[in-house]
Amino acid sequence: MKITETPRTPAQRRRDVLARLEREEDVWAATAAADGTPWLVALWFLWDGEAVWLATRTTSPTGRNLRDGRRVRLALGDTQDVVLIDGEAEVLTREEVPAATARAYIAKYGWDPGADSPSYAWFRVRPRAVQALRGEHEMKGRHLMRDGVWTV
Repeated sequence: MKITETPRTPAQRRRDVLARLEREEDVWAATAAADGTPWLVALWFLWDGEAVWLATRTTSPTGRNLRDGRRVRLALGDTQDVVLIDGEAEVLTREEVPAATARAYIAKYGWDPGADSPSYAWFRVRPRAVQALRGEHEMKGRHLMRDGVWTV
């Protein structure tokens, strides 16, 4: 593949990342068990402007890994237009999740995880690092957030 586009500025990349977080529905969530066994699953998500919200069963490998290990890598897109978000998850029960967050998630997907099964919980993922790139030519400048602070 021949690259003909010029790399985006860091500011444009940040705008693109935030737009994708608002419009996209699925995110890949990569976690690991205590013994190091990796787990990768696609989940619906909600971006509230500060955190990514996920809902999954606490009895699933992803739910257990998020609850016990807390670390997660989220990925949007493919290798030609990827956003990587490293974060820490916090588990919240159906009673603890902010009502506005639950309403926004239900409005987005038409599904209420809390009404589905008592084993569902909410996971708030606060980004610690964000990378965005569209191919090799955007490797430089791909780090948009470090230690939870936007660099651009």
